[in-house]
Amino acid sequence: MADKKEKLFSDFSPVSTEQWMEKVTADLKGADFEKKLVWKTNEGFKVKPFYRMEDLEGLKTTDALPGEFPYLRGTKKDNNEWLVRQEIRVECPKEANAKALDILNKGVDSLSFHVKAKELNAEYIETLLNDIQAECVELNFSTCQGHVVELANLLVAYFQKKDYDVKKLKGSINYDFFNKMLTRGKEKGDMVQTAKALIEAIQPLPFYRVLNVNAISLNNAGAYISQELGYALAWGNELLAKLTDAGFDVTEVAKKIKFNFGISSNYFMEIAKFRAARWLWAEIVAAYKPSCNCACKMNVHAQTSQWNMTVYDAHVNLLRSQTEAMSAAIAGVDSITVRPFDEIFETPDDFSERIARNQQLLLKEECHLDKVVDPAAGSYSVEVFTNSIADVAWKLFLETEEKGGFGALANAGEIQAAVKASNAARHKAIATRREVLLGTNQFPNFTEVAAEKIKRDGASCSCGHACSEAEIATLGFDRGASEFESLRLATEKSGKTPKAFMLTIGNLAMRLARSQFSCNFFACAGYKTIDNLGFDTVEEGIEAALAAGAEIVVLCSSDDEYAELAPAAFKALDGRAEFVVAGAPACMEDLKALGIDQFVNVKSNVLETLQAFNAKLGIN
Repeated sequence: MADKKEKLFSDFSPVSTEQWMEKVTADLKGADFEKKLVWKTNEGFKVKPFYRMEDLEGLKTTDALPGEFPYLRGTKKDNNEWLVRQEIRVECPKEANAKALDILNKGVDSLSFHVKAKELNAEYIETLLNDIQAECVELNFSTCQGHVVELANLLVAYFQKKDYDVKKLKGSINYDFFNKMLTRGKEKGDMVQTAKALIEAIQPLPFYRVLNVNAISLNNAGAYISQELGYALAWGNELLAKLTDAGFDVTEVAKKIKFNFGISSNYFMEIAKFRAARWLWAEIVAAYKPSCNCACKMNVHAQTSQWNMTVYDAHVNLLRSQTEAMSAAIAGVDSITVRPFDEIFETPDDFSERIARNQQLLLKEECHLDKVVDPAAGSYSVEVFTNSIADVAWKLFLETEEKGGFGALANAGEIQAAVKASNAARHKAIATRREVLLGTNQFPNFTEVAAEKIKRDGASCSCGHACSEAEIATLGFDRGASEFESLRLATEKSGKTPKAFMLTIGNLAMRLARSQFSCNFFACAGYKTIDNLGFDTVEEGIEAALAAGAEIVVLCSSDDEYAELAPAAFKALDGRAEFVVAGAPACMEDLKALGIDQFVNVKSNVLETLQAFNAKLGIN
């Protein structure tokens, strides 16, 4: 037996796609395959329920190699290592330094300091970076955009004073002229002149990147994946075009650009996004004919999204950010920031920051995702998604270029309007539960209250001053959960706790299913839901509901029984509470003719329905 070689699955005959489809068609029992199992993405292309090797025929991505142009499979040949980054907002440089030294001993190897421009000087930098071995850690800095050159000069002077080997120093300064337009509505200064001065100032630090594409802003504003990627490419191309026109060598400019992407919870599509991003960017830079292919490598920092973070059931944010970090890690990014789960409603504490760090360390130390180059390679679905997303993003990139480029469209507000439209569409999808935020619009924590835990004030710019009125259209940063949270907070702050009573009767399976659905439905507004095992008569159920002080009575039964039960229950209630039927029975029009006009079902707009109930109950 030891000498015998066996082929895995040799005892199983191959199964063709036609055979698979025959089995699927049989199991569907006449239902339409396209409608039941094929879904259309926000990006506009269709996703099949399964893929096979034949789906890869003709795809160029399968010919790519790790560490080689066009870098689709990563910029590294031997591993999938990435840096674990943590953000530090500097209020006191000495305290920030102490925190940095502490977390560097806890798994972090990339730091991002947000510093106040008005305090910048040599002593400030020395205090902030004291005892930090800059050759061993990536250092990233953000400050007010008008002070980036000053910051660069201070850093160069500090590192030269410390006699560091500059070839071992890696990091970035977050200069991004266009991001301020998108987020603050400001077009201030001369982008080319500032970029030119910044590149010249940072020349002694060859591996510092100072021109940023902050596509994370698009992500946090609710952009679709294809929009984030397509606009990011145009954003980066604007930098290449403007600065090469100003006389800079394309190789030098490309090596100074850093891409900062967000990561949504669309797991496989995000893996595909980062792979496609490297590929398309390499092709763009190559068109400028750089002196080496290494200039075509995209440097990518990824950050978990804030758009899908929630105040209610906030620990679910950990689940979302973990799958997001996993997507980016598998896709081969250069560094990752996992946002603390509580940052949208309070200043993160040591616990939430530690958990955020450990989420990445688990992916390295227990999952070993840093050991295998391009772990997603060979997945039929991921390879197809990579090509599909690349195709849609490339079309958007070309469209943006044809209209004058990223800067012109941002200045005109066209990019902001497109992303706002996507944000609105996603909000509608959440309102109707076509996009689920666990704990917010589906399966909420029934007893949770959150008003007291919200301690975070409105954001200000990095210089510590509130920003003045916008001059250009800005992105909107309403998170996906914001409207549901406003709804539930209104209930909390009203001092009322409306009761929704489940009048369960008739068919056991249907009444249980509909009572569970309805309890989840009304709990999304913070109502107290009262479920029941069942009543013998509707009159008995109505009396129990009134005795419990219910403001809403939800009839839960089967469609066949509603024709008789609903009129009887409606009559027995006699307007003493709101009456709702759970479902969309065939007799709905007949019930409406009797005055029964409130129904909740899977096609309901949950948000609008609950807002209407709040209004009826005097909750504003």
